[in-house]
Amino acid sequence: MRDIFTHSNVINFITSLADGELNIATEVSWLIIALILSMVGGAIGGMLLAGKDIGYQFSAMLGALLAPAGVIPAILLGLATLSLLTTY
Repeated sequence: MRDIFTHSNVINFITSLADGELNIATEVSWLIIALILSMVGGAIGGMLLAGKDIGYQFSAMLGALLAPAGVIPAILLGLATLSLLTTY
């Protein structure tokens, strides 16, 4: 595990991720991070909104499946806007 973090490609990737550089690797990683966070938030929201009515597990599953539908286009639009603003 220590060898992974000492590899030069991984160090360059983590540095570009922390610096806010926008390239394909960082955009995909931010998209995956946003997808995971939206799924967790959707599951929590589904449990709060409809947990008593349809069951907590089912509402969490529906919330986790439907939450990324609104987040992914917003993240892609935001990343496209940021990449346009950084080039000009």
